[in-house]
Amino acid sequence: MPDQIALIVQIAAILADYGRHLAATIEHRALWRGFATIAQFFGTANLAVILPHIHRGIMRAVALERMLLERARRGRDLVPARRARASGAAQSAAVPQPDPAATPQPAEAPSAPEPKPLPGHRPGTKEPLTFENMPSMAEIEKEVRRRPPGRTVADICRDLGVSPGLCLGPFWTMVFEAIHFYGGSVGNLVWDMRKREKQLDREGWKHPNLGFPEEKREGIQRVLGFFIGEPPADPYRPEPATGLLTRRAPAAPVAATATGPP
Repeated sequence: MPDQIALIVQIAAILADYGRHLAATIEHRALWRGFATIAQFFGTANLAVILPHIHRGIMRAVALERMLLERARRGRDLVPARRARASGAAQSAAVPQPDPAATPQPAEAPSAPEPKPLPGHRPGTKEPLTFENMPSMAEIEKEVRRRPPGRTVADICRDLGVSPGLCLGPFWTMVFEAIHFYGGSVGNLVWDMRKREKQLDREGWKHPNLGFPEEKREGIQRVLGFFIGEPPADPYRPEPATGLLTRRAPAAPVAATATGPP
């Protein structure tokens, strides 16, 4: 497999695994106070909002992996966009350029054609994502094929609430480079996550038992159970203990022993 494609495929597979784990565990994770550590990067603690985004993030990761594997079968690797622009500028500087005064110029440059909207995009609407209006896998695949891989990786991170603080250091470096060199914007992604953190702060009054997000690495690892880039783990039981007294299972019967006359 070409080297650059192998890198992005690995990232997509790790993100898809994280999304599947989160979808399977988020309902009982939401019962614990540490849930704010995860919810802050979705901008809400409402599972009806979070779950459709997780589902779409998994679909995007799968579609990206399929597209790249198909490209690899054709023997075509990815070319880093920013590196390509730099080399292109150097090549143009080395080639003698014609004299603009000696070349007739058109009176008016032709206007560029209007870009076509991406499949599944509804211009002018901000309809919240739900399972009812979820794009189909075919629409997701068309979207992924038309976008640079780095932009798709950033969109997957948005859908899955992936932030640098939740990631293993080397894995976030891989994600950063994939977004940066293949047509995405790390700055926009980080800014969006900051806005979501503030949005959850404003929503906090709706969830009085939510608690505060963990800020230190030790606290994040305790709440999440792992860092993204490591094998997923669930540190919580399906049902957390409440403040009420819980009934214990009856102890096994113990045979009476003779102690002599009273």
